[in-house]
Amino acid sequence: MTHERGGAAEAVDGVLAALADPTRRQLLDLLAAHGEATATTLAERLPVSRQAVVRHLAVLDAAGLVSGGRAGREVRYAVRPAALDATARWMAALAGEWDRRLAGIKRVAEVTERDSL
Repeated sequence: MTHERGGAAEAVDGVLAALADPTRRQLLDLLAAHGEATATTLAERLPVSRQAVVRHLAVLDAAGLVSGGRAGREVRYAVRPAALDATARWMAALAGEWDRRLAGIKRVAEVTERDSL
């Protein structure tokens, strides 16, 4: 495995780990639907404290899924789609590989069935 592939794999691992939590998925959904928001605004829409939202946002930020930028005294968070895009490409490649394998199994089964007739 090259260093570049290792870095891509680590990025996908970080995204998948971040998305494993339902609260973090809800945060991404809210940010995607409403654009930028503060931790306070997000906490008002979720059954968790503002401090919990900040911790979840830190995990999402570390995975490259959101970014926070200062606007005066506020920190406004927004979705960063690049990490999701990279993960989606990895998943599509994985699905393509499984499709190829299943097509091969289907061909073998069809030949075996045809030969047994």
